[in-house]
Parts: sequence; structure tokens; C-alpha cells
Amino acid sequence: MSGNKVGFVSLGCPKALVDSERILTQLKLDGYDIVPTYEDAQVVVVNTCGFIDSAKQESLDAIGEAISENGRVIVTGCMGKGEDANAIMQLHPKVLSVSGPAAYEEVVGAVHEFVPHTPAHDPYTDLVPPQGVKLTPRHYAYLKISEGCNHRCSFCIIPDMRGDLVSRPIGDVMEEAERLVRAGVRELLVISQDTSAYGVDMKYRTGFWNGRPLKTRMQELCEALGEFGIWVRLHYVYPYPHVDDVIPLMAEGRILPYLDVPFQHGSPDVLRRMKRPAAAEKALERIEAWRTACPDITLRSTFIVGFPGETEAEFEELLDFIRAARLDRVGCFQYSPVKGARANDLPDPVPDALKQERWERFMALQQQISAGKLQQKLGSTIEILVDEVHAEGAIGRSRADAPEIDGRVYLEGAEGLGPGDFVEAEVTATDEYDLWVG
Repeated sequence: MSGNKVGFVSLGCPKALVDSERILTQLKLDGYDIVPTYEDAQVVVVNTCGFIDSAKQESLDAIGEAISENGRVIVTGCMGKGEDANAIMQLHPKVLSVSGPAAYEEVVGAVHEFVPHTPAHDPYTDLVPPQGVKLTPRHYAYLKISEGCNHRCSFCIIPDMRGDLVSRPIGDVMEEAERLVRAGVRELLVISQDTSAYGVDMKYRTGFWNGRPLKTRMQELCEALGEFGIWVRLHYVYPYPHVDDVIPLMAEGRILPYLDVPFQHGSPDVLRRMKRPAAAEKALERIEAWRTACPDITLRSTFIVGFPGETEAEFEELLDFIRAARLDRVGCFQYSPVKGARANDLPDPVPDALKQERWERFMALQQQISAGKLQQKLGSTIEILVDEVHAEGAIGRSRADAPEIDGRVYLEGAEGLGPGDFVEAEVTATDEYDLWVG
């Protein structure tokens, strides 16, 4: 063990988590030990989230705590650019360095500057796993295929923080996936800001994996990932027409029949004000077509209530959309006027009390839908990926459940089971979100 010890705080979404994993992997390769306490660390890195105001406050609080407990803090992530970076330096002038998202070299360089690494370290003999440092359990991992986004949704500042779409070469993505599978990963969660746009910035350039040509495009990527024989789950998929091409892969069992599509609203007028790249009028047709092609498909989405100018009639259109779509998994957020978002300039902001009331109505409706859909699974046999094992039983997920955001499956009795194991069992009970099997 070296004397060069780094503490690390990772906040935000799975995409930020992948950034943290890459930084930690490089630090380990450079001879640093990652320690879990402030008192043992010679410097603390805080990877921030700046998506909404509450996330920004959590990041500022984490920075403040690290300064109070350790005193030597390096800041990176989504709050590390523009006005947010200035705010951090004003509020916490003792911060050693501030850099933006995916600024791996800058962060590692700052660590080198303030905690010089041990020259005797040999990255070829020191123990760093081939898959790098992972912050997820051993049996699942996030696979980030691109950075940035070409859309300019009026409520979002992600392009300001992370820039336009930059796709990773498909050969690099597949090599990383292969390393993860070899290391024991049983589920790959494909993530980006816009998964269905993968490769558009490269004009779908042909790359190579193990000497085999592959186009840098979502369909070809899914086909290749499906060859590993593990769970492959797609997140953040905008409903472009070519998404239809991956549904047969789900029906054939090559990738999970699970699609995470951020519809955001059901009113055409609200969607226009949001400057969303897809319209609600066609969304229901697409959903019906997907279900026809793959009856077992699980559809997940997120929505925003209380967007500026949202009328009661427009909110009712959203509820009508939810009733018609009958989505399996749904998240709902109240509009947050993040600094820099163009939607903040729109007229007629919705009062906070009305946002809350609409959110409650939305969630009550979706709970009914979710409970009804889960009840239909009573008596069926499902495949479960075990996440945790305790004395009283195991907790896992079905094909319909992504980690940390969807439901859970509770299994009584877990003799012989461990995290990462697959097991089949009969559904014996349900509620609004979870299943029980025996």
C-alpha cells in the first residue's frame, strides 16, 4: 500500500458514476489508494451534480463537508463549469481545483499536483482489475456509449455542461463490455444522454471489434452486445423511428425487452414549449407497435409536471396520455427552474403548491396502473437476478426492473444463492411497485 491516499465522493446520475469510475481507475493505475474516510485521505475529490437546484445544493453541501473534515478538496463534474464553478470558488475559496464533467485528465493532474504519486509504482504489476474500478456491485455495470447531447430542450442545461454529442468508437465500447463480462458482470446497462443518437456525429462510421467490422449505430451495438448472453438494458432512448429496429432483438431474447424512453409530457403544446424532439401524437402509436412486436416489453419513462404555462387542460392531456399508454415504470418530477434553462423565461410559471398537487394526482394515477400491471403477473414464473442476500431471504430484480429506479423482487429463502445469480420463481404477491416470489 502506498502513502498516497485519496478520498472520493460521487454524486449524480449513472453517467456521472461512470466518470467517477474512470477517474478512480486512473488514480489506482497511478499508484493511489482510495480510502473511505476523510481523516485517512490526503485529498478528497468531489464529483458534483448540477442537473437541478436540489442536486446543486447537495453538491455544495458535500464540498463544504469535505473542506470541514479534510481541508484539501478537488471539485469536478457538472457544477465545475461556468457560473456554477464561480459560485463554488466564491462559497468555498479553499477548494484546490475545479474542473467540468468528464475532465478525467484535469482531475488526475490536480491529484498529482497536490499529492505527488509514488515513483516506484508499477501499473503493470500492481493490482488493478482489467475492468477498472467499479462503483456498482460486481454483477452489473453501466456502459456509457457517448457524451453530450445535440438537443436543446428548454428545461435542460446538460448541453451547456457536457457539450454536443460525442460518441465513443464502437470498438472501444465493445472491448469495455467484453472486459466487464469476463470480470463477472451479468447485466450491462447502456447509458448516455441520448442512446438512440449513438453514432450520428460520426455518420455511423464503421469501427472494428476483434477484427470484425461494426457500424457505430445503436442497432449494431445492440446486436453485438446481445452475443454475450447476459442481460443488456437500454436507457435514455429517444423515440426516433429507427428505435423500432431494436424491438425484434428484444422479442428474440437477445437484449432485455425493456425500453427507457423519456416522453416528458403528453400535451403537444407543452412538448413544443419544451422543444422536445418527439411529439405525443405519435407516441401512443409507437407504443402500440412496440407491444405488438414484443408483447413482453417493459416501458419506462419520466415526466415533468408544472412546466411553465402548463394549464389544467394540458395537465389533463398528460393524465389522458398516461391512461392510454399504461406504461410499466414511470418517474415524475416537478419542474425545477435550474439557472440557465431557457424555460425559465417562459410566461406563467406554475405555483409550487399547484406543482405539488398535480404531482400527487399524477402519481396516484400511475400507482393504480402499475399495481394493476403487476397484479397480472401473479402465478407466473419469472427470472430474477439476485442483488442482495440476507438471513431472511434475497432481494433481486426481474427483467422489468433496472437497479435503484424500478421495483424489487423479494424471495423468501436464499440458500445457496449469491449476488449475481439467476433464479426462477413463481410470483406470489404484488403491490404498486414490487413483487414477492416463492
